[in-house]
Amino acid sequence: MDRRIAGRLTGRVTKWIVVAFWLVLAVAASVPGSKLAEVQDNQQSSYVPESAESTRALERLGPFQDPAAIPTLVVYERTSGLTEADFAAIADQASRMQDVEGVSGDVVFATSLDAGRQSGLVSQDGQLAQTQVTFDFGTDPFTKIPDAVEAIRDIGGLDGGSTYVAGAGGQFADAAAAFSGIDGVLILATLLVVIVILLLTYRSPILWLLPIIAAVVAYIVSGAVVYYLARSGTITVNGQSQGILPVLVIGAGTDYALLLVARYREELRRHVDRHEAMAFALHRAAPAIFASAATVVLGMLCLLVAEMNSTKGLGPVLAVGITVTFLVMVTLLPAMLVVTGRWVFWPKRPTFESAEPSAAGIWATVGRRIAVRPRAVWVGAALLLAVACLGTLQLNAEGLSTEDTYTKKFDSVRGQEALVAHDLADTSNTLLVVSAADQDSQVKQALAGVEGLTVPPGGPPVIADGVAFNAGLIEADVSSSAAFETVAAARDAVHAVPGEDPLVGGGSAFYLDTKDASARDNRVIIPIVLLVVLLVLIVLLRALVAPLILIGTVVLSFGAALGISALLFTHVFGFAGTDAAFPLFAFVFLVALGIDYNIFLMTRVREESLVHGTRVGSLRALTSTGGVITSAGIVLAATFVVLGTIPVVFLAELGVAVALGVLLDTIIVRSVLVTAINLDLGDRIWWPSALAHGPTRPPTDAPTHSSRPRSTSSTGVAVHPR
Repeated sequence: MDRRIAGRLTGRVTKWIVVAFWLVLAVAASVPGSKLAEVQDNQQSSYVPESAESTRALERLGPFQDPAAIPTLVVYERTSGLTEADFAAIADQASRMQDVEGVSGDVVFATSLDAGRQSGLVSQDGQLAQTQVTFDFGTDPFTKIPDAVEAIRDIGGLDGGSTYVAGAGGQFADAAAAFSGIDGVLILATLLVVIVILLLTYRSPILWLLPIIAAVVAYIVSGAVVYYLARSGTITVNGQSQGILPVLVIGAGTDYALLLVARYREELRRHVDRHEAMAFALHRAAPAIFASAATVVLGMLCLLVAEMNSTKGLGPVLAVGITVTFLVMVTLLPAMLVVTGRWVFWPKRPTFESAEPSAAGIWATVGRRIAVRPRAVWVGAALLLAVACLGTLQLNAEGLSTEDTYTKKFDSVRGQEALVAHDLADTSNTLLVVSAADQDSQVKQALAGVEGLTVPPGGPPVIADGVAFNAGLIEADVSSSAAFETVAAARDAVHAVPGEDPLVGGGSAFYLDTKDASARDNRVIIPIVLLVVLLVLIVLLRALVAPLILIGTVVLSFGAALGISALLFTHVFGFAGTDAAFPLFAFVFLVALGIDYNIFLMTRVREESLVHGTRVGSLRALTSTGGVITSAGIVLAATFVVLGTIPVVFLAELGVAVALGVLLDTIIVRSVLVTAINLDLGDRIWWPSALAHGPTRPPTDAPTHSSRPRSTSSTGVAVHPR
């Protein structure tokens, strides 16, 4: 940022205008920002692509069933056995369930033990019965079904037994419950973690408040922008993207704040006037912050080429969040800092011409030790990270079954387990097939030979508008590998029928298409993100060798983080595996965010190398940025760990992987690996720029700013540093 522009943003008058602008905007944005959950779209079409077979099948199922229908099961279990009195109670409850808002069609239940066994509504051991309820809320099912399911739970129940609401309706309600902490618990937990870390970092009872205020303003404003974009249909928001938004905004915003405040504190020791100090601080720090934000924004926008609509929608949401955060942190935060003055750093106020404490800190010691044998250090660090990458061999990214999706057992999971334990199929997991009318008999014959699929005995064909409809019951959990194998076998069988290809849909088909689309996105998006980040680094550092080295170190760090995470998921947390989209999400976050710390370091290395050469400049950069970058990494890691407060395995795994990767980037990659490579290669890392041949700026032009500007007035009266 040009120093004159930076000076105007934090001038004696404009600083008040900037503060007032953002605070007024935050107040105005608080109402639409709080309504973000109202514009969530969690329907199937917001996840899988339009080209997926399950999506195309859903479109052709209109004449046969309502695509908004949500099959739901009320599961009654008593290990001592169900009695005829119980069936009378179930019948009474079914009649009351019929009146619950959103219930569509007839509630199906067993009238007696024998009748229930014959119809498949009661287990053969007589200990479990299921009642079938169908909900239909049109285009807005996900905001209404939690209340409807709660009403069903209030009605259902047997003395001395257990009752669960399972099936698709129960799963949707439990998913809503899992994400219910997004607007409250998650944000509060994130803020609390950041506050604690800032207190430990700044050791000031006051200074921590300014970055927190700026981060909260950034989140409120970005939430409002996302709300209006989602309401207009420009972008899509779901529970997943809304959950990640506050964590990313608060974490990244605090990182930017740490970098700016550290540079401002340096400049306060070089300038009497705090406004001039901030102008220099912004001039030096803003390019690195901008490059960091631009890398994240561009990395997120790469998700627009995804086939998965949920992945595609995540990119713009987070890009908006980072863009707003950048604007807040380079305008509002500097303005608040110069408004408050030096006293905000109390009890360690940075006075004019006071010593820089980092010169004798731990990172100066680390740098001196690396400088003894830099090649041995970076080779050893690289080998250590490469060994950690071997853990990826244990990564299971085949998807998660319903019971493995959450970190705690919800009602729908207990109901599913009860059905399995009593050898009673979950009748809500159906395979739906649409075909041309003249293919109906051949499709029925093809489905009959599919293992794991129960097809009802023949009857009159269901045909409408020249299209035939067939359904079968999948004898496995909706998102299990066994169900996927059944769907794949069914597709192979019916696609072999001559003529137009029949379409296979249903819940398991949807999850299989999700898995396949995620695998395609991994192959396509990961190389694109790497290319975009490389181009940003080339422009920023005006070199080719250094960016290639940084990309290599970040990829190595990602592999190590993924490998260690895989071991933790399997052997410590006991997770069954990961979501199919997990590797891509982890990669995008780790590369886009992990490169931040290398940007913060290398921009300072280049600045120092212009005067002192790369070897000396690398040590000076590590010394001056070591503390702030480490603090920034700890903040971001801690904020992502907070995702574990949401009882969803995917978010917990993403939080752990990103946190681990960020810590590896800040502690090992940035401080040890990159610094050692810089010391070993020296000026050659800047090839092909002129800096590859040595310093290009004489020491007299070094930006030390150690003169005493404005230390006395024109009359010779001493002026107190402001």
